[in-house]
Amino acid sequence: MEHFLLAMSFNDIINKIDGWVWGWVLIILILAAGIWLSVRTGFVQLFHLGKALKFMVKNEDEGEGEVTSFGALCTALSATIGTGNIVGVATAICLGGRGALFWMLVAAFFGMATKYAEGFLAIKYREKKNDGHYLGGPFTYIEKGMGPKWKWLAKLFAVFGVIAGIMGIGTITQINGITSAVNGLFEPGTQSIAFSIGENDFTWATVISGVAVTLFAALVIIGGIKRIAKVSEIVVPFMAVTYIVFVLIIVVTHITEVPQAVVSIVKMAFSIKAVTGAGVGITLKIVMQRGIGRGIFSNEAGLGSAPIAAAAAKTNDTVRQGLVTMTGTFIDTIVICTLTGLSIILTNADYAYVEGEVEGVAITTIAWKNGLPWSENVSAFILMLCLTFFAFTTILGWNYYSERCIEYLSDNQKIVKIYRFIYIAAVFIGPYLTVSAVWNIADIFNGLMAFPNLISLFALSGIVGKETREYFAKKNHDLKQISKKS
Repeated sequence: MEHFLLAMSFNDIINKIDGWVWGWVLIILILAAGIWLSVRTGFVQLFHLGKALKFMVKNEDEGEGEVTSFGALCTALSATIGTGNIVGVATAICLGGRGALFWMLVAAFFGMATKYAEGFLAIKYREKKNDGHYLGGPFTYIEKGMGPKWKWLAKLFAVFGVIAGIMGIGTITQINGITSAVNGLFEPGTQSIAFSIGENDFTWATVISGVAVTLFAALVIIGGIKRIAKVSEIVVPFMAVTYIVFVLIIVVTHITEVPQAVVSIVKMAFSIKAVTGAGVGITLKIVMQRGIGRGIFSNEAGLGSAPIAAAAAKTNDTVRQGLVTMTGTFIDTIVICTLTGLSIILTNADYAYVEGEVEGVAITTIAWKNGLPWSENVSAFILMLCLTFFAFTTILGWNYYSERCIEYLSDNQKIVKIYRFIYIAAVFIGPYLTVSAVWNIADIFNGLMAFPNLISLFALSGIVGKETREYFAKKNHDLKQISKKS
């Protein structure tokens, strides 16, 4: 009983800290950074999105780096397109009402400018190591851009990044999500028990899927950024397109209900108090907090993770890579999260929410079972595959992020390799650990990464804005000169 009370008090403390870290202060800071950077760059996400999407699939012919710009983007997307796109959206709508989807899109719009700045600075201040590989991200643009006296802030970011990666965002919670999904589909009654730890029973489905995912992850992770990027270039587009196609089927088969769904989203986004369905008793403050908070958590704009991958891109063009990095938020939130939210609303799956009983992935599962025009078992199987791919690629992406943080802190490749095997071991034991406290701890450090990064984004926003305006002014001038000659 005493141990139980201690555990409860520990979980309560962790939940409190998590609430403070991901509270209004962080949300307002990230949103303010996005708005400020939008203004400084001349709303680059609005006027240059087409160019960004073109650059995304057209790699630069001449440029220094380790992987293509597309490979770097896919590595970043491997970490951001994850269970948050399925579970996070459902949670936001259930706890914040349908209007949360609107505020999620608002956060994504301004977050695109933040991601642009992160990609820009990653290339501008990256460091080439003796063996030819590149190291970059918030730790390098804090130290080099803001000056050596801010190195302590760069190290703080790196420490937070390592803890966030190893404590669960890339390991325990992801593998646990995969094995739980597999177990729920193939062993819902937990008939085939492989072994027990205390009062917890683990099925053969959990054991086999856990071992398989660990082996596949190890084969990719041991190959470093080049192998992670190669795998991500194949898996990320495949999983994203597959998921989008099936969600679009739900939207298209309910096309006549889309206008009404849009009206309900906008109406509840600005209602002082929601009064229908899952939104009973939800205030405007909660709608905004859930929508903006989950949007930031999904696309990671402002957290400082994506520029770590962007720094490895084969490019010498800071603006170009900023634009490519920016498309990550567009794909992750404006496309995938919007479609997920619509599928939930169109099928009224959010009305099935009961606090403590039905939440998260169960809501999306209900939407797919009700919305797709085939048997519920087939729909559940497809969603399980999507969840598995999403979580697997997150394991890969966060391994790279946390490895680069370790490298910055130690500047020792032997330590990086040792950490790599510790990371794989954490993936292996993940299915057999309780995830609630672990997830919240990882969530805390993931949010803490944002504070050093945001300080640097505000401090370096003048450089980003000035060089961006000069870049596009020169491009426009060159086009006019070509037009005159022709």
